[in-house]
Formats: sequence, C-alpha cells, structure tokens
Amino acid sequence: MEKFLLDRLLRRLRQGGVKIRYWDGDERVYGPARPYLTIHYKSPAAVRGVIKNLSLGLGEGYMNGLIDFDGPIAKLIQLGDENTAAVAGFSLKALTSRPQRNHKSAQARQIQHHYDLGNDFYRLWLDRSLTYSCAYFATPADDLEAAQQHKLDHVLRKLQLQSGQRLLDIGSGWGGLLIAAAQRYGATGLGITLSREQLAGARQAAAKAGVADRVTFELMNYQDLAATSQRFDRIVSVGMYEHVGRHNHASYFAAVDRLLADGGLTVLHTISQQQELPNDPWIDRYIFPGGYLPTIAGTVAYATNHNFRLLDYENLRLHYALTLEAWLNRFESHSSQIKAMYDERFVRMWRFYLSVSAGSFRYGGLDLSQFVFSKGRRNDLPLTRDFLYQPDHEAL
Repeated sequence: MEKFLLDRLLRRLRQGGVKIRYWDGDERVYGPARPYLTIHYKSPAAVRGVIKNLSLGLGEGYMNGLIDFDGPIAKLIQLGDENTAAVAGFSLKALTSRPQRNHKSAQARQIQHHYDLGNDFYRLWLDRSLTYSCAYFATPADDLEAAQQHKLDHVLRKLQLQSGQRLLDIGSGWGGLLIAAAQRYGATGLGITLSREQLAGARQAAAKAGVADRVTFELMNYQDLAATSQRFDRIVSVGMYEHVGRHNHASYFAAVDRLLADGGLTVLHTISQQQELPNDPWIDRYIFPGGYLPTIAGTVAYATNHNFRLLDYENLRLHYALTLEAWLNRFESHSSQIKAMYDERFVRMWRFYLSVSAGSFRYGGLDLSQFVFSKGRRNDLPLTRDFLYQPDHEAL
C-alpha cells in the first residue's frame, strides 16, 4: 500500500526526476529528466510519514536513519519547486502540525533552543567572527571569511554611521557587527540578545578587540529595552526579525520607533517570503521554534505605519545560497567532531537543515531582504548609492 500511494503521487512529476529505492531493493524512477537524487526508504513507516506530512516525514525520517539520500539533499527543493502541483498532493495534512506560539514569555527559551548549543559548536563551521547570517560575496569565489567581512561593511555603510553616534544592535549574536562599527566608524553602542552563549562570546570578543569601553552587550528582550528612556542614532537588526513571530511584527516596529531618534536610520536584514505561508513544521519543531518568515510587502506596511520611510531595498537571495553552501561544507569537514559532541541524529538533523535551507534560497521561495528606513523625512541623504561601494571604511 505504501508503494502504491507514493507511486501515484510521484507519477505527477512534470519536471526533473527522482529515483526511489525501497527497503526490499525495488527501484523506480519518476519524472522526465535524469534523477536529481535517489531517496532510499528503509521501511514502510518512512513512506507513511512522508505521505502524512512531507516536511516532517522527510526530516524526521532522515534524522532517524529511516531515509537516506544519494545526491545533494538541496535538490529536494528544486524538485518540489518545479512540481508544485505534485507536492501539493503530499501536503494535505501539513497544517495538522501546530507551530509553536511565540509569546514574549517563550522567546528566550525559543532562542536558546538554537543559539545556546555551545560556542564551540558554532566555531567549528562559522567564520572567525562567528557571523551567523547571510554573507556578501563580491564573487562566488570569495571565501567565507572575506564574504562575512564584506557583509559587515555593507550593512554598516547602509547605516551611514558617523563617529560618536550610538548604535543599537537588536539580536547582536556574537557581536561582530557592533565591534566593527566601533573599530571602523568610531561608533558606540549596545547589543542585545536572548542567548547566554552569544552574550558571553560577544563580551569576550569586544574585550579582545579593545572596544569593551565603547560597546556593551546585554541579555535583554527588545520589548523591555523599548520601555526604557534610551534612544539611539541608528538601529540595526540582522537575522533576528525571523524570530519575532507571526503577529508580532507590528510590535517590533513600534519598539524601534520608540528607541530610534527622530531622523535616525534603521537597517533590517531578514529572511523573507513572497507570500504569507505557514511555518514549515519540521523547521518549527526542530530548528527555529516560534519563528515566522515575514513577507516583503508586510514588512514595508508595518514600517510605514510607524512613520518609517523606505530608502533602500536589496535582495541577497543568491548570497545566502552561497553562504549556506559554505557552512554546509565546513560542517561536513567537522562532522566527526560534531558527532562526538552530540550524536549521529544531531549531525543528520543539522545536515538536513543546512541542505534544505541552501536549496530554498537557490531553487525555492526564500529571499534575503535588506531594508533601509529613515524615521521621518530626511533631505540631507546622498542622492546616489555610490557611498556603498567606497574603498575605505571611513564614516560619512
């Protein structure tokens, strides 16, 4: 019965191709093109899981060793994107997996689920600055170290920082952006995070860089900071907005409105999607609980409701595909160490996450959006974007 049901669904493929290998050695090929990859189902239960819920079935099946792949896992996304009608047949029960709710009381726990796995783990496969967000590649040949420094420069230029200005980094990670702002632009600032591991790493990095007297890091929710009297000349958020949660984006911009000085600039760097779609159930359960990917249109609408004016928008979709592919390669080169730190199931979970994420940016429906907003009208800003590509790091 499992073979029969899967066969009926896969016969609907109109582009690409896939080979299926069953637990009894039976092999079948579907689609008009050469198979992108082979999916090995090791038991009938693995097929039942996929038919019940495509995302959870594939992810949990692979994590638990009931499914294997010969070929790049990212090609699953290409196959699905090219055959949306066929994929819809797998998704009849996708909404039965309720996403984890994102309330303020749960946000610290949800962030720590992912980011408090241990700084030693992230040091194995991130760049030296531990920048855990989309890099910026001048060419595809750039290595990850150079591309992440390009990204820090790119974001800081968009902020148009001047010496002595105060910068708030919401979701400051391991501190690389705020430290670079102090070193290259003479800025001071505050970074806030809900991850204890990131907090410790950021404070250590600031001390090592000699800027601990100019930038500080605190374990704090942005909503609590907004209730204080603090104000900042610039606000940046890189890779945090995805964690705000569905229905909470208006409160984010309300907080930024209270914290940003009149005429100030804010840069928002976030994964986005074209249409309002439910949380992916496997990602929500195992990787980013409580997260939600905003739409581009929705983000602009929330911002303009708080007197923010859109100055610039850039889509770095392919940059994130390259970043994730670099992370995956580095992760694989340390997979034996990671297995020793955790276990084989953990390695398979993270391999699946990095792979399908890379595929979602290269082949699927995800974008990486960078927005620049001003608080109110500014008539003194540069008329062109030439300042983004100056060869030095000097403030405007």
